[in-house]
Amino acid sequence: MADESKEKESAEQPKAAAGEQQQQGQRVEVNDSNATCSYANFCRVTGTPEELIIDFGLNSQPFGVPTEPVQITQRVVTNYYTAKRMLHALHLSVQRHEQAFGPLETDVQKRVVAQPKAQG
Repeated sequence: MADESKEKESAEQPKAAAGEQQQQGQRVEVNDSNATCSYANFCRVTGTPEELIIDFGLNSQPFGVPTEPVQITQRVVTNYYTAKRMLHALHLSVQRHEQAFGPLETDVQKRVVAQPKAQG
């Protein structure tokens, strides 16, 4: 009887490993024909113990503190598992971009190049 359970375990292990490999190799079919596209240069993340709420909008005054409210145009509500997968995917994408094009400076003030003064 002990031999039977060992044989059963060893037979199940390759199936489990094959299932994991199959799951990782599968591609999810996506239909994005109804997706809308919008640009955002502002993001605010809030949440609850169960969900993350990510607001996207356009900040028309990227320097200093905006005097007009930032208009939120999109809101994504997701769970923390999806957020963690998204974080990983974004990290890999930014890492590849920086390897190809150099580091990204997130401080707008450091990216601004002073214009030379006109001689008059």
